[in-house]
Amino acid sequence: MLLMPRKVKYRKSQKRKNRGIATTGDKLHFGEFGLKALENGLVRGNHMEACRVVVARKMKGAGKLWINIFPCKPVTKKPAETRMGKGKGDLSHWVAPVKRGRVLFEISGVPEDFAKNVLRLVSFKLPVKTKFVSRGE
Repeated sequence: MLLMPRKVKYRKSQKRKNRGIATTGDKLHFGEFGLKALENGLVRGNHMEACRVVVARKMKGAGKLWINIFPCKPVTKKPAETRMGKGKGDLSHWVAPVKRGRVLFEISGVPEDFAKNVLRLVSFKLPVKTKFVSRGE
């Protein structure tokens, strides 16, 4: 189940720079513990699915997971060994642009040491550096 929008206004978008610090989504909203991005980057839909699978396997039905990012930006790619020109490439995958300070995942209903271990495993699946945060901080 790969995440992607049902419908978009434009099939292809421009790259744009991903700079700055997150002003929204930088605090815990739902869970007790979370995983916060420490650098800017693009998180693919399949990275997020891999994270979800890790959490589902480790937590075995206990607790709850919130995914606070959504891959809403299309990324295009031209086929290998294709000459320049002839227009923009076809849609390759969807990404979620992430700014530093953004809380990516939240967990609740489990002890802190267990949540820290699960989110450590989740962080291995992500292309950005992250840190563990809790509601007490």
